[in-house]
Amino acid sequence: MQPCSLHPIPLLPPLSTHTVTYLWVSVYWGLLGCGAEGVMMDLKESCGSEGSHESSSLHPSSWQAFSHTSTLHGLRFIFPYGRPTPRRLLWAAALLACLGLLALESFERLAYFLSYPHVTSVDAVVSGSLVFPAVTVCNLNAYRFSRLSRNDLYHAGELLALLDVHLRIPEPQLAEPHVLAFLTDKANFTAYRPKSFSMREFTERVGHDLKEMMLYCRYQGQECSHKDFKTVSLLIVSLSLLRSGMGQISCSAVESLTQKALSVKC
Repeated sequence: MQPCSLHPIPLLPPLSTHTVTYLWVSVYWGLLGCGAEGVMMDLKESCGSEGSHESSSLHPSSWQAFSHTSTLHGLRFIFPYGRPTPRRLLWAAALLACLGLLALESFERLAYFLSYPHVTSVDAVVSGSLVFPAVTVCNLNAYRFSRLSRNDLYHAGELLALLDVHLRIPEPQLAEPHVLAFLTDKANFTAYRPKSFSMREFTERVGHDLKEMMLYCRYQGQECSHKDFKTVSLLIVSLSLLRSGMGQISCSAVESLTQKALSVKC
């Protein structure tokens, strides 16, 4: 603070009251001005010291600078310049909640993708009328064992794997008792004179009958039976037949030497 100097007032002739008042006011304002100037200098010094302290405390860190330049929403509010505030905690909680939801949804979508889901679309179309398909009924056991005769075993016993090349029962210990008894009786060819043999006649006679196999038949709301089917026995060639029944029925079948086919096409 600069010292205030007072200059002596020279002796002058007697002054009026207004002149003396003016002089005292001038001296007062001079003292006041000198004091005010000192006070302002003290304030400047104190403000300068405090400003330097605050400027040093408010100097942003590298993380704060990054958060204020980042495009991640809310990050600059979590790391603001200055002292921590409740607002900072709220922003931090909101950001963590959003990150948690993002991680949860990402994990759920990843698990769904790794499960390789697929959708199969099926359209059901109701048709008023259908073309009856060709139906072939075949029994895996082409021949009925109970219908075999001694002449059948003599000519086709080896073909059916019931007898060996010497017309004897192969491995009789493996056969069931009633089967073994039947074969023992039918395969006794002592003093037997064989008769003629027809494979077609054998297939039609020993093969399975549709009447015995069919339990129930229904087509387009109308009941059907074995009479509506035509049995076709084939050896090598193919046949096509027409007959009347539930309308016009075309029966065709192709089979091997040891099979009987039952087919119908309406």
